[in-house]
Amino acid sequence: MSNPDSFIDEVNEELKRDRLFAAMRKYGWIAVVAVILIVGGAAYNEYRKAQITAESQAFGDEILSALDTDDATGRAEALASIEAEGAREGILSLLLGAAELMADDREGAMAALAQVENNADLPPSYRQIAALKRVIVGGSLIPIDERRATLQGLSAPGGAFRPLALEQLVLLDVEAGEREAALEGARALLQEPDLTDGLRRRVVQMIVVLGGDPLSDFG
Repeated sequence: MSNPDSFIDEVNEELKRDRLFAAMRKYGWIAVVAVILIVGGAAYNEYRKAQITAESQAFGDEILSALDTDDATGRAEALASIEAEGAREGILSLLLGAAELMADDREGAMAALAQVENNADLPPSYRQIAALKRVIVGGSLIPIDERRATLQGLSAPGGAFRPLALEQLVLLDVEAGEREAALEGARALLQEPDLTDGLRRRVVQMIVVLGGDPLSDFG
């Protein structure tokens, strides 16, 4: 009985191998494609990393070259000629705003900063600093109510630029001739945590100019 059993086992094994080879012939291409996709995907990722690095280096080189321009107007023109997208566009517009201001073009600076401020695709920190700088640069060119509304938004609790926005709100009250409101705002600003030494000194000076007693506010 052992010989027939052995023969049957061999036949079964042969049938299994035949079915396996048939399956490999039928579906083996799937495994090959999977391997190609994995290897190809890894190669593409490396290519994209190298491409992004090269693009970043080229963008940085263009920025440095533009900033090396001697005169302020030429520097602004060089920055304006650079093409950028995404976060790089935000950085470029902030630099352009500073360059336009140095070239005595306040409206050009405000326009560059407004591009960042109104671009919802940029990080909030970019938009907030652009809004703050636009209010400061624009000054009386921007209606006082518009400036106040922008600064009140930036002065929300927990905001990264809250202390600077509060300082500008105090200055707005001074500009509007509202001495008591300015003095109250300056005193409240002194109580803010994490004030820089420079900002604290400016607030104390404002309190003195407004006729207040900074020593009582510290006490």
